[in-house]
Amino acid sequence: MPNGIKRDVLHRYQGNPLLTVDDVPYRCNTVFNGSPIKFDGEYLLLIRVEGQQGYSFFSLARSQDGLKFTMDSEPWILPATEEPWSVWEGDGIEDPRITPIDGKHYILYTAAGEHGHRIALACTEDYRTYERLGMISGPGNKDGVLFPEKINGMYVRLDRPYGNHIGCVWISYSPDLLHWGQSRFLFGPRPRFWDSYRVGASVPPILTDRGWLEIYHGTKMTSSGPIYRVGAVMLDRDDPSRVTGQSLGPLLGPREDYERIGDIGNVVFACGAVVEDDGEVKLYYGAADTAICVATAHIDEIVDACFNGG
Repeated sequence: MPNGIKRDVLHRYQGNPLLTVDDVPYRCNTVFNGSPIKFDGEYLLLIRVEGQQGYSFFSLARSQDGLKFTMDSEPWILPATEEPWSVWEGDGIEDPRITPIDGKHYILYTAAGEHGHRIALACTEDYRTYERLGMISGPGNKDGVLFPEKINGMYVRLDRPYGNHIGCVWISYSPDLLHWGQSRFLFGPRPRFWDSYRVGASVPPILTDRGWLEIYHGTKMTSSGPIYRVGAVMLDRDDPSRVTGQSLGPLLGPREDYERIGDIGNVVFACGAVVEDDGEVKLYYGAADTAICVATAHIDEIVDACFNGG
């Protein structure tokens, strides 16, 4: 690279993609957008799989090192077929995000149905069984992520309601994870920038010495369609409704063929990250809605990008 310029803060794993449709042990169309967690000594990825029926569902993949994954032989969570859930999940379930809180692992996901998209909440303690807890947003909302601890006695979430033809990130609060309010705008698209068209939360917020790190996705509309990239913002530790820093450029954008060519081209879309003990962040992302990949950076590099024009 001339003059030592780094095109991306996040560094792609040379063995990408980690998972494609060829790694799924049952027939499906594609696999993408996986949320990671370290559980009982192994890495788990809760992955969005698009079946041949035209809707999405969730399956688990497992790894000892966070790089070489094996898919479970059967899907884990399928769209509901009984009321009251089926009316909201009739067109599939999408883009899960996992957040452990007080010994339980909460899964926020998008429920797609005849009335639009809503954020749904499920819970598991063992990754064998799960329980649907509720629909926790109105229609026209997706990209929900939970903070991993209460702040000032309240649960906190980020989401992406879609209004006035603009997708922005909002913050909301709840006493019980089911009833949400005190909602307010957090940040939105920036004119002319790489995230000028739409933004949405990607990774459950990560607590750092400088506040909450939120890795998000942003899109820019072009004549050939949107380009999805990854960026980051910093939020105040005690008042996460206050943005304290934001990356000027993207941390990762579609450059490789597996990110540019697929069911939806020019997409890198993260749903979660694992922070290792040495500070390495493993960011798992969907590529072109066709594969799952990983990219890494030290957490200090990502935080610094929010304050130093990265």
